[in-house]
Amino acid sequence: MKLYGLKTCDTCRKARKALPEHDYVDVRDDGVPQDVLAAAYAALGADLLNTRSTTWRGLSEADRARPALDLLADHPTLMKRPLIEQDGTFYLGWTKATQAALGASDA
Repeated sequence: MKLYGLKTCDTCRKARKALPEHDYVDVRDDGVPQDVLAAAYAALGADLLNTRSTTWRGLSEADRARPALDLLADHPTLMKRPLIEQDGTFYLGWTKATQAALGASDA
């Protein structure tokens, strides 16, 4: 299981604490591999892009019009978090549904 997030994100911290058996990737420090982004975008679509973030609000209209995968590659903090990949299945956010699917509880 891989968990992609930010070390400063409270939701990511909760997920990390509840999922002790994971490999953690800080998207700000390490980025997200392009193949993972492409697979996550194929599975989750536009939900992967956080259009309510500070990073999004700081982008120009021209930048916002770029393809989502290009934006996510250039600005990994635009990704909604946490992104969890387990056996080829992607989960987005730390919702009750995600917790149930992964056999975890909100810590």
